[in-house]
Amino acid sequence: MRVRPLLPLWLALPVAVAGGAVLDLAFPDVGIWPLAFVGTAMTLVTLIGRSAWGAVAVGAVFAATFYLLHIDWITRYLGVVPWFALAGVETALNAAGAIIITLSYRWLPRVLPGSWARVIALPALVAAAWTAREQFVGSWPYTGFPWARLGMSQSDGPLAELASWLGVSGLSFVMVFFVAAVIEAVRLRAWRRARLVAPGAIAAVLLVLVPQFPTTDAGTMRVGAVQGNGPSGYFDRREPYDVFRAQLAATQPLVGQDLDLLLWPEGGVDADPINNTSIADALDDLSTEVGAPLLVNAATERGDKVYNTSMLWEAGAENPLALHDKTHPVPMGEYVPDRWFFEALAPDLIGLIQREYTPGTNPPFFDVNGVGVGLAICFDVIYDDVIWDGARDGAQVYMFQTNNADFRGTDENLQQLGFARMRAIETGRTVVNISTVGTSQVIAPDGSVIDGLAADTAGSLLVDVPLRTGLTPAVVVGPAVQWLLGWSALPVLAVLGLVVRRRTKAAPPTEDGAAGV
Repeated sequence: MRVRPLLPLWLALPVAVAGGAVLDLAFPDVGIWPLAFVGTAMTLVTLIGRSAWGAVAVGAVFAATFYLLHIDWITRYLGVVPWFALAGVETALNAAGAIIITLSYRWLPRVLPGSWARVIALPALVAAAWTAREQFVGSWPYTGFPWARLGMSQSDGPLAELASWLGVSGLSFVMVFFVAAVIEAVRLRAWRRARLVAPGAIAAVLLVLVPQFPTTDAGTMRVGAVQGNGPSGYFDRREPYDVFRAQLAATQPLVGQDLDLLLWPEGGVDADPINNTSIADALDDLSTEVGAPLLVNAATERGDKVYNTSMLWEAGAENPLALHDKTHPVPMGEYVPDRWFFEALAPDLIGLIQREYTPGTNPPFFDVNGVGVGLAICFDVIYDDVIWDGARDGAQVYMFQTNNADFRGTDENLQQLGFARMRAIETGRTVVNISTVGTSQVIAPDGSVIDGLAADTAGSLLVDVPLRTGLTPAVVVGPAVQWLLGWSALPVLAVLGLVVRRRTKAAPPTEDGAAGV
């Protein structure tokens, strides 16, 4: 017998809409982290007992509400078409993923109907289905869009330290498991049976008390980081080298200081120093002036390909000393996949994207005079493989270079900073997150802010940045955790579906001739 929906569809739809809005409030710039649990609960109760098409309906309205609010910063310059397009894709994928959550609620209780299964096995399967959906949305189509993973909402929450053990996907799993377990406990009126409630309550307390995995102090590195606040937006009016000049001007207070590294943001050099000798000479002069190597970024052309490139540069050396090209250029932002198709749909918008950045294959890591520096360029901060690869290569600190100029006045840069804070906690490393226009911050390994620059201001930071060695469990076993706590939902559901089907066929007919299931 199919479980009846917990909420009728006429009520489930507005609850799902409200759930999407509540979940958005858990992320910056509002950032009320407990609302992530509330929003998750609101969408789960709408899926219990639903048909597949009913799950698609409530999953779609939940996702549409959430994404239209969460990524409205896209409209800052490009208008509503890209906003609706991206939100529409994410809505469709999340709506399809809602089916596996509904099937979890439908099938597992029929195979394992006991109370313990309801408060442990069922929440675990629901959490795995949610996490699998997050991982799929974060990897497809093209490179995916893992911008809104549930665990990323918790940079200020008491569970953030779990990310150092389980990674962001593992944290998402734990959050959904907790919410789903509470829902089942309420449905079973478990408060009447202490033996069902006590273990869960104890586990919840222990999870809150789990400390961040410790990494080892490895000294400090004196970093100067510069936010030039130049005209670096796609549609900003500017003359050639204006962004470069703004960065130079904001760097002047660091001249004469004792530096180990000077860090500039993504696009801080608005010309290709590999092919432009005047810019290359200017970088040599700057390195000499500050007495330190530079970590800069520019669009570079090598052969017939263009890359978004971070470069290590030092006067007197054969420059650049090292290169890292952005691993995951942004589809429809930094390149156009299947351009012929999308140009036919929106030729004016697609025509604005003239550069076609090529994905990089070189490691996100530089050795800066014996100090391992992990790298992530702008949106690469949301991709686990980039962050984990840097740590495994020996990163003792992270330098994140970004350009938020196209999203001035929105909460995009604050969302990205929240993700950077989660990366600091996850890896146990300091993160220096520098933007062309802000907000820029130096984030300690525990996620606290050491120093920062407000948005829309030119300035520089000079910080003795803590270095760390040692890998957290999240980095060591992160891929395995994603398979175990996420993708495992799919084979488990397949087995459950087969068992339910066989039991249905084998069940004796009832008095009206139907199978007794």
